[in-house]
Amino acid sequence: MPLYMDIHKLEPGTTLEDVAKAHSADVETQKKYGVEYHKYWFNESASKVFCICDAPNSEAAVRVHQEAHGLLAERIIKVEPDLAEAFLGGGEINPNGAAVVPGAATDARDPGIRTVLFTDIVGSTALTQSVGDDAAMALIKMHDTIVRHALAAFGGREVKHTGDGIMASFVSSAGAVKCASQIQRELAKQQEKERQRDGTIEVRIGAAAGEPVEHHDDLFGCTVQLAARLCAQAGPGQILVSNAIADLCDGKGLRFQDLGEMILKGFDRPLRAHAVEWTHEAMQRAQ
Repeated sequence: MPLYMDIHKLEPGTTLEDVAKAHSADVETQKKYGVEYHKYWFNESASKVFCICDAPNSEAAVRVHQEAHGLLAERIIKVEPDLAEAFLGGGEINPNGAAVVPGAATDARDPGIRTVLFTDIVGSTALTQSVGDDAAMALIKMHDTIVRHALAAFGGREVKHTGDGIMASFVSSAGAVKCASQIQRELAKQQEKERQRDGTIEVRIGAAAGEPVEHHDDLFGCTVQLAARLCAQAGPGQILVSNAIADLCDGKGLRFQDLGEMILKGFDRPLRAHAVEWTHEAMQRAQ
């Protein structure tokens, strides 16, 4: 049965108890429509709830909400089969069905889906051979500075440095896309300044949204693997994101080019990918 994620925008002041009651009402109603709600994430600061359910179709999920409490979802997204385990597995839930931070108390609620982002310096080994160790290290430091400034500006958390790139996570998918776009624009500025010199760099970026497994401040799981594969698939100066990110960013003034389905190493089925249109001109057209 297909897996769906629905996104609710709540009225300000909605409490954890209100959400728990609504989820309980869904569970009491769901069998009538062949639906099974598994768990939900409550992002209190953003007044949003993300729910995960098995359903024959999105209309069945809507009917459950209509009958149970009348609180309809802002969006319903079909989750790719290869990503289902990223949403269903790994995360802990409290007795009310709310996702919580692994290993924490039952009131330490997980605020929602994470977006994982990778940057990768194109041809880093060849770059070192071309310009030498010192110049290559200076370029890597420039990359690191640009990426870290963008992470700070858009709410990203650096997970680790990969040697020729950085892995980061975000609570907001839109924040991740804006961060990636700023990175590419800042790098483009540097390339323009250094046009007459040797040793400029190009970076590819990939990102995916889901529920990664956290352990000792590192991230693992299908979402991370997809983000890494999209990064590897991206061309120089390109940002590739998963279908879930494009859906989550709907209405946020961001522009994407649908690239259709891609065959990615390690995934059983082709997955849909989108390229972010990150230039100043594209951003202005989106406004």
